[in-house]
Amino acid sequence: MAAPTEGTDLEASLFSFEKLDRASPDLWPEQLPGVAEFAASFKSPITNSPPKWMAELENDDIDMLKELGSLTTANLMEKVRGLQNLAYQLGLDEWHQNCYGHLCLILWGQLLHSGRLCRQPH
Repeated sequence: MAAPTEGTDLEASLFSFEKLDRASPDLWPEQLPGVAEFAASFKSPITNSPPKWMAELENDDIDMLKELGSLTTANLMEKVRGLQNLAYQLGLDEWHQNCYGHLCLILWGQLLHSGRLCRQPH
């Protein structure tokens, strides 16, 4: 077999015109179930309209997303810790209010049953 002398002859000799049938699930099984449908959903033409989830955002939400996106990893973790602490504190406050409400209902019930609130002055 003679070796090609020019680069274009070498490139031409490397081309393969074999047609591979990628539609066959036997030859090309899907590696992860559902990936083909997911990839097909992105083949739609690109539109100038924002995604559905972004259309529901207000300007404050977009500003917050930009702010969070500009944080470093350490700053983002600190922000998350702050939100976790705030959620914990709100939970404690709600627990205290709940206990206070139960205590008030217990005392109110005792006052009603004792008759102190129902008696008419003589």
